[in-house]
Amino acid sequence: MYSIGQLSNKTGVKVPTIRYYEQIGLIAPPERTAGNQRRYSQDGFARLSFIRHSRDLGFSLDDTREFLELSEHPDRQCCDAHDIATRHLTALREKIAKLKRLEKELERISNCKAG
Repeated sequence: MYSIGQLSNKTGVKVPTIRYYEQIGLIAPPERTAGNQRRYSQDGFARLSFIRHSRDLGFSLDDTREFLELSEHPDRQCCDAHDIATRHLTALREKIAKLKRLEKELERISNCKAG
């Protein structure tokens, strides 16, 4: 069992963010001690780690929630995960194209001679 501080340290997710994820239902409310302190299980740790990884990869909270629901209900169609991944891939390709255009513009400016 982990305290909220321990969970924060192990996952790299800030305490207020953990509380927010509880509030919006991304993670289940943990057990409480007699002193009303949160105590997270290994499952809670694994779920929060997954959320952190998903967010690090750039997925929205809604997409992350969808992935979590898909993992909890493997009978749902795989096309749901495919749709999320395809949307994310399209957005990523658009960002890459914009960054390439920005890179070319910055190269042009940096090659400009003063005078």
